[in-house]
Formats: sequence, structure tokens, C-alpha cells
Amino acid sequence: MKKVLFINTGGTISSSYQENGLTPTQSAENILAEIPELKEICEIDAHNLMSIDSTNTQPEDWASIARMVHRSLDQYDGIVIAHGTDTMAYTASALSFMLGTVDKPVVVTGSQVSILAEHSDSKKNVIDSFLTACGEVAGVFVVFNGKIINGSRSSKIRTRSYNAFESINYPYIGLVEDGKVIYTEGVFANRSTVRHPYNDGYASEVFLLRLIPGTNPAIFDAIQGLGYKGIVIEGFGMGGVPFKERSLISKIEELMKDGMSIVVTTQCPYEGGDLTIYEVGQKVLEKGVIPGYDMTTEALVTKMMWALGQTTDPAGVAKIMATNYADEVSLPTDTATASL
Repeated sequence: MKKVLFINTGGTISSSYQENGLTPTQSAENILAEIPELKEICEIDAHNLMSIDSTNTQPEDWASIARMVHRSLDQYDGIVIAHGTDTMAYTASALSFMLGTVDKPVVVTGSQVSILAEHSDSKKNVIDSFLTACGEVAGVFVVFNGKIINGSRSSKIRTRSYNAFESINYPYIGLVEDGKVIYTEGVFANRSTVRHPYNDGYASEVFLLRLIPGTNPAIFDAIQGLGYKGIVIEGFGMGGVPFKERSLISKIEELMKDGMSIVVTTQCPYEGGDLTIYEVGQKVLEKGVIPGYDMTTEALVTKMMWALGQTTDPAGVAKIMATNYADEVSLPTDTATASL
């Protein structure tokens, strides 16, 4: 029987009603006690790393989780992390970069309803996560509502529904149906053989700016004055940035000349951006911004923090941002289905 480490960090799954609303109160042991079926799947060790609402999660917490996972991987066949849903996609993306190439499944999960509630989605999500953690595919994943999602491609798109998470611009790694993990055929065909080392360095000084019509160019002066090292700009459509009335181009150019790293992406979650198509994209692209292509906002923000933790040289940051670290999963067997 395989052995899995269960790490609790808090979130709705571990919450109960307190004086000021839902608050994480339940330990990893409490959560496991509510799901006795897990004993039939694998041996489990429990660890309580933190107990916070994920809204309060900070980049320092990503590094703490990464360190716990990194030093534990050799001792277990897989790892399951209970986490709040609100910033789960940020944590899963950050872990995808910090952990480097992993040879075992690292699964992040949670729930929309507390483990203590009668009609909670937590039990299914946790069981599905342990099945995935005992599977044959290595990588960092979000498992939620029967979907196995590449961590850096996950995004929370619904606030209440059980199907809260979606895989953005990337196929599901697989599904969990009737106690079976069914991997997506062909999703592994183009995986890289390049291995990346563990590195939990980061710089949290990254600002996310979503453009609206009429954005004041002076916002960039304010961002620079606050000590930020990088900006992710969500432009319009394919990633367009205004260059006529209230032009933002000159301010972006000024910041880049001062050593700021800037990514320009689209506000649209699906299908990605392309700065080469329209003049409003080419104008900013020719200044040297980093294209966001089809990455999620969560992945772009966490990857830029991670990149700036390695180097503040804009060329070095651009190289890291252009390198695929997180769409690489490992399938050591020829089978497309794992029954557990």
C-alpha cells in the first residue's frame, strides 16, 4: 500500500462557524477522521503546517509549503495539500515553479463547503486527491470536482458552485470517476525531458494592473514609487495597450529603461493573447515587454515573483518567463488509465 503525506494549511475545508464567520479550526487529523474510506486507499501521515483562510496567504506561505513538500517527497509516494480555494490557483502555480521537476504527484485540493457540513464537496475532493496522489503521473495538480488540473493552468472561476475550478488553455490531466483515475490520452505526448531544480526564491514586489478605458498613465509613477520590481499588465483583447489619448506606452518605456520587468497579457481567460496582431499590441511589444501568451494571471504573477527571486536583470527575467517549467508532467507507464 502506498504512503501519502497529508498537509493541512486551512481554508474552507477546515472551517467552522465562529463569531465572525467561517474560520479554519479543524486539524488535518480532524479532516481525515471524517473520511474513514481513505484507509482503504493508502497509508497516511498528517501534518498541520498552518491554519489560515487562503485570502490571508502570502508568498512566504508558498515557500513554506514548497519546503515542506521538497523535504518530504523522498519519504512518500505522493502528497496531498488541503488549501483554501480563493488563492489555491496562486499556490498551485507557485509550487509548480518552486518545486521544479517532481517525480511524484503533488496534489492541492480544498472545498466550497466545510468538511463538517452534511452536503460538503470536501469528501469527494479529498478522496479524489488521494487517488491521484497514488497514481502514476507526477507533477503539481489541482484536483477538484473530479478534475485533475495542471497546477499552473488552474483558475477559480466560480465562487459558490462545486465545479469552481477550470483548466485554462490546457487539457485536463485527467478525471476521477467511480474511484478510477483516468488520464487524458495525448496530454503527455509533447512533454519535455528537461529537468528543473528546486528553488523557492521569490520577490513579492510584483504589481498586477488591469487596464480600463481611461487608465491614468500616472499610475505607473505610483507603482514605481512603491518599490515594485515587476508589473503584469492585463491589456484589452489580444493584449492591446492604449497609445493615443492617455497613452501608456511612454510610461511603460520609462519604467523598462529603469530596469522594471513588464509582462503584457490579455484580460480574457481563454485562448491567450498575441501582441503581434494589432497595432495596439505591436506598439508596446516593440518597447520590449514580455508577452503573456496563454498563461493564466495566477501563473504569470507567481512566475514573475519567482523569476525576480532569481535575478533582477530584465533579460534574465524575460528568459525565465519564456521557459516552460510547469506544463511538464511525467507518465512513467504506457497505460492511460489507473484503477485504484
